[in-house]
Amino acid sequence: MLAARPPPVARLRISCPFSHARAAHPIPSSISATVGQSGLRNVTTALTSRASLRSFSGKAPYGRESDGHRYGDEGHGCRDGSGSLLGVVGSGAHDIVGAYPASSCCRCYYSTAGRHALSSFNLARLRRKVPMLAAAATISDSPSPRHQVIQVNQTQVRGKKTRTTVKLEDLPQGMVEPPSAASETSSSSAQKQPQSQSQKQKPQPLPPLELEEEPSYPVVVLQARRNMQKFDNCVLLTRVGGFYELYFEQAEEYGPLLNIKVAQKKTNAGPVSMAGFPFYQLDRFLKILVQDLNRHVAIAEEFPNDVSGKVKSGGLMHTRRVTRIVTPGTLIDENFMDPYANNYVMAIHLYHDSPVSALSDDTESRQAGQHTTSRPPFDETGTVTPAVGAAATAATTAAPTRVGLAWLDLSTGHFFTQTTTLASLSSVLSRVSPREIVLDKALEPAYRDRDQQDAHPLFTILQEASCLLTYTPAPPREEAETEGEGKSGTGLREQLAEWEPYLESEIPEATADQFTDVEVQAGSLLLHYVRDRLQGLSMKLQPPVRYETSSVMMIDKNSMRSLEIKQTLRDGVFKGSLLHAIRRTVTQSGARLLTQWLIGAPSTSLEVINFRQELVARFINDEDLRDAIITLLRRSHDSQRLVQKFALNRGDADDLLRLANTIRATEDIVNLLSSAVKKSSSDSGEGESQTDCLAQLISRISLDQPLKLAKKIRDAIDEEGLNAQHEIEDNEAGEMIALAQEIVKTEGTPEDSNLLPKAASSVTPPKTAKSKSSTKPQSLRDHYDPEKEFFIMKPGASTALTRLHAELAQLKRDKETLTESLRTRFNAPSLTLRWSPGLGHICHVKGKDARLPPKSVDDPSLEGSGTPAGEQPRTLTTSRTTRSFHHPQWTSLGEALDAVRTQIRTEESRVFALLRGRVVKNLVKLRRNALVLDELDITTSFAKLATEQGWVRPTLDNGTRTVIIGGRHPTVEGGLAEQGRTFQKNDCLIGGGTAVTHLVPPPSGLEDDVDTAKLTSPPNARNPQPSRVWLITGPNMAGKSTFLRQNALITILAQVGCYVPADYAHLGIVDAIYSRVGSADNLYQDQSTFMVEMLETAAILRQATPRSFVIMDEVGRGTTPEDGTAVAFAALHHLVTVNRCRALFATHFHDIVELVARHGLRVEDGGPDGAVDMYCTDVEEDGRGGFVYVHKLRKGVNRQSHALKVARLAGLPEQAIRVAQQILQESPKQEQHMTQDQEDTTKSETTAVVG
Repeated sequence: MLAARPPPVARLRISCPFSHARAAHPIPSSISATVGQSGLRNVTTALTSRASLRSFSGKAPYGRESDGHRYGDEGHGCRDGSGSLLGVVGSGAHDIVGAYPASSCCRCYYSTAGRHALSSFNLARLRRKVPMLAAAATISDSPSPRHQVIQVNQTQVRGKKTRTTVKLEDLPQGMVEPPSAASETSSSSAQKQPQSQSQKQKPQPLPPLELEEEPSYPVVVLQARRNMQKFDNCVLLTRVGGFYELYFEQAEEYGPLLNIKVAQKKTNAGPVSMAGFPFYQLDRFLKILVQDLNRHVAIAEEFPNDVSGKVKSGGLMHTRRVTRIVTPGTLIDENFMDPYANNYVMAIHLYHDSPVSALSDDTESRQAGQHTTSRPPFDETGTVTPAVGAAATAATTAAPTRVGLAWLDLSTGHFFTQTTTLASLSSVLSRVSPREIVLDKALEPAYRDRDQQDAHPLFTILQEASCLLTYTPAPPREEAETEGEGKSGTGLREQLAEWEPYLESEIPEATADQFTDVEVQAGSLLLHYVRDRLQGLSMKLQPPVRYETSSVMMIDKNSMRSLEIKQTLRDGVFKGSLLHAIRRTVTQSGARLLTQWLIGAPSTSLEVINFRQELVARFINDEDLRDAIITLLRRSHDSQRLVQKFALNRGDADDLLRLANTIRATEDIVNLLSSAVKKSSSDSGEGESQTDCLAQLISRISLDQPLKLAKKIRDAIDEEGLNAQHEIEDNEAGEMIALAQEIVKTEGTPEDSNLLPKAASSVTPPKTAKSKSSTKPQSLRDHYDPEKEFFIMKPGASTALTRLHAELAQLKRDKETLTESLRTRFNAPSLTLRWSPGLGHICHVKGKDARLPPKSVDDPSLEGSGTPAGEQPRTLTTSRTTRSFHHPQWTSLGEALDAVRTQIRTEESRVFALLRGRVVKNLVKLRRNALVLDELDITTSFAKLATEQGWVRPTLDNGTRTVIIGGRHPTVEGGLAEQGRTFQKNDCLIGGGTAVTHLVPPPSGLEDDVDTAKLTSPPNARNPQPSRVWLITGPNMAGKSTFLRQNALITILAQVGCYVPADYAHLGIVDAIYSRVGSADNLYQDQSTFMVEMLETAAILRQATPRSFVIMDEVGRGTTPEDGTAVAFAALHHLVTVNRCRALFATHFHDIVELVARHGLRVEDGGPDGAVDMYCTDVEEDGRGGFVYVHKLRKGVNRQSHALKVARLAGLPEQAIRVAQQILQESPKQEQHMTQDQEDTTKSETTAVVG
């Protein structure tokens, strides 16, 4: 209680907001006098030119609500110029609370009289701080320390009410600046004012207010709520018993998407939305959330509580914490993963001092970085030469923005890095196809502005790639480390050393020296992100492999799409693609490696290509060896992902058995290869056997330690017990599916049947007519019955297991003895000893034995039976036909059985952990062996493919020549074969250097098809210079695009190491394939069809080198004929004179032919630029309206596109056809083209034609 208050006196109200801008004048900005107990009058005296009023809480300016108080009503806190709190004042009913240090609180405080007191120190400080106030008022110290007020010396007279109006714009707005670290005097502040203004720090927000107490939810719900707040960007799945559950708004949002019911859980804090599903359906719903909806999912598992944990949780047996965050790019062993494709997560790092500074570059520098090439100009031999022409000069002088990339597949442990440019980033993304891309958290604000005109080009590229973006804070790095070093320095070595705990072996010194700074930063960001997703789960990755662009053929994004390597262009499906046409692998890991060879890394190394071709040739010649290896490969499993499971501490007993089977299959394959090598040695001599390709494969396989591991696994794992356990699980699943199917048939709709698992359609309900109970699922008692459990380890797996199994066998015999004894004692033949979750160990009787309770030991009829005194059976449940009761002997024996079973489980876990540790110790050897098996899988599939399709082995060299005789399209040929049609072969002879006849001999068996006289012509013949570019004309639907694509695909197959669909092929190594085929627009990016075409053409002309192979079809089609002709010829001219590469150029602009002749680009014109030859397709007509396309190329020009024939085939109305014919007949160019056609045909008949 407060002391008696003195008579009402006028009290001074201090409204003293702080202002660092006036640090030299620590005088309050305004003084308000409040007179009377009810605050009836406010008189404001302005001490400065401008009022600076701001709430101490930092949440609202003067006159607005702040932290639950309204200025002038209940309370307001004020600071002086040095940042100290002068006081908290309120209405007239409240006293002024004195000057407290600014650090003592973080919100407005107010108090009634005597709530707080001004200390002597604060009173003196207040007088010193407010000299004008000291002159006008007396701060009196009350005898009571709890009642101190400021009294005004002059008598205040109540006057009329006044109102002061302040405009909103006059009030200071924005963030409240923090107080200085220490209060300084006014004089020191005045001296340091210029310096403080120049070095003024950026305002920072005040510390957040303390959160209110959490609602009184149940502990399980409260744990889920906290996890949702901690992992706010994830969908939280909380394990509760046999279910995974969602709560609150996540249940409402994702319940309908997952097609599960959303219920309301009643709690003391109100209803809580919740939804759940059985734990064994986790993979099903993870697929929907992660793969279909691209969500991050945090999985919170149950862990037993210790004693203190049970007390804190109110007696709960379990606590729940997040053990893993599942994202689209960090899948490990989920059942919904694509087994034939890698699952990559990629990190991208820009070359800038800080990620944010990258976004402040001007538009001109961005365009320069985006439109430059990373390939210098080359001459025809591949050596670097000075740039030719203005375009080449601009390409070499521009400075591209370097980008560091790092990507890994967590399911296999593969880890890659690469340095590229923004211009090449889209092609890399198309090649790698990452499921998730990780960026620095600092880039997230800039991504929100990606739609603005000056947005960074990185986001445009990522948006076109349709990749899932994730932002994560960058790992801390040394300040001394800068990205200007270019290559690995001391700082980079330290960062690489931080990778070692996550790698199975150290990074070789030679490889470590090659890493660039941007690669290391990207790799660190990636590992930091993956480690956070795994939530402490250990991982072992393979050492990072640097992706060297110089050792592989580059295939850009547009070429990948137009050549239909991964999927078809029209429908985007796998069937019909090149990969679908050649894949004959029998293992999942072999299929992934084939995809990597074909899409990611067609080799440019002759040594690598020839080695693969030697293996294919060996398996073609030895068909028995090939079939035996394929059979053994079918017995193996996906070793890459199996081993990685154990590296992530996840594998189970089935995985151990699969690994042991794979090791045994590897041993059998090695024995087969060794026998083949010995046979080859005896037939060909010892010298050839030493260099045999099979011997090289054998030398890369290490089996000593893996075979010991396989033996230990087979000696430890009880395969029969595992099979029995799986059979029970399958039966349970089948019964549940059958029950669901039966319910849907009787009560559901056809739409409901679509919601059932796919296996439901193939499951037939059990055929029993005795009772309906046969289709019911297993009871809870049967599910937890210890007698139905199977052990995964053999009794001889360890000494302890041998002893424990002996004890268990003895206890089971004791149980049988006790059962017979109790049956005799209670005269109940139906008595059985059971266990139930609710009753424990019970004796169960049924039938007539259940009608009477069991006789007690006091019954005279049981005297002398040897029953211990005091043993009294206790009845638990009764019914008309059954009775259950406890018996101490069975309870004691049952507890002993449970204890032994628990010890066996514990020992099995220990043995399993030892086996898993052995697998991790053999990690490197097992992965190397798996890679050899994958290569065998690919090469045997290539041999099988070549045998089935009649493909031939190509010859490759370091020249710049392409000679293909009788080439065919690998996918179109297969499609025609299904229709019973044949494919028209075509030849392609282009490239620089010497004539083809001096490079290769005529192919055997083709003397009838090839003009051998022309092939053997001397160098001084009429046409000694070969053509580097073919200009192809002809009608629509006559196969021009097919011819262009088939030669590009043959080149890719040859450098993969595969045989090719041709009668003969001799190819010079190609460093890049570029394709400009088809038409499409990009309206979202405001790009028309012609704009997209020009972008693709520009990329080709900037990047192609003399070793590149280019195909261009219908360049310039999206504009007027005149402009299109000009653009098309300009592109052709650039390919001939600047890029000087091998190219196939198809067009319907026939005026290009005259332009080529006028500029001296034809082969017969000679000179350094004479490199263009003319070829065409044709149409044969029967004179009665019938026609047939001639897909065979001939030399010459065909100026008739025959567009109306295609229009008639497409079903164009006949009236429209007649109008088009009339317009064509009236065209003045029609007769000119027909005359020119005849001249070209005459010339072609006198010119040598190959094929």
